Amino acid sequence: MTGPKLNERDFVAGERTGTRASARNIRMSASKARVVLDLIRGLDVVNADQVLQFTERDAAIVVRKVLASAVANAVNNRELDAASLFVRACYADEGPTMKRFRPRARGRAGRVNKRTCHIVIVVDVLDEETLKIVVARRERALAGRRAGRGVADRRARVEKSRQVRSGSAAKASEDTGEDTGGDDVIETSDVIETSDVVENVETPSEEKN
Repeated sequence: MTGPKLNERDFVAGERTGTRASARNIRMSASKARVVLDLIRGLDVVNADQVLQFTERDAAIVVRKVLASAVANAVNNRELDAASLFVRACYADEGPTMKRFRPRARGRAGRVNKRTCHIVIVVDVLDEETLKIVVARRERALAGRRAGRGVADRRARVEKSRQVRSGSAAKASEDTGEDTGGDDVIETSDVIETSDVVENVETPSEEKN
């Protein structure tokens, strides 16, 4: 596991700083929780929360709650700014394992281990240089989203104007009776009636005997 692991003894002695939150006896294995914790280690709390929000693992739900608790502890107990916090350390220790048994063949029993874990997250304040980088990155991302929305709005306006112009042109052509380039219209006067043709055709005379 990468990153520092902070124990309770370090907090008492004052060797390390940070605000922690923990969740104990979580009904999942520590290995499954560590996969999610590796995603947020070293990130600022805003990005870490976004990563956990879109992580498709059950452990992400619990880890996100622990992260929110750690941020709340830092804001309420130490009066820190939530935007300046980052995940300094996060780890999962193995908890007590519950033994369960299932019947197997020939009268035997198979043991099923129900593992638990303890999840701990420590948040701390970013240094000034890193905080400037994070703030600049957030501003660039926000500007990019605003620019994207502006481009989408302009495209929508252009498409709407095109539809309006095409609709007005079609209406004007209907009012004036002009051909808009469609199929040729056959006038009724050009149609030859079949009855006239039949009347003008001479019937052959009968042959004389």
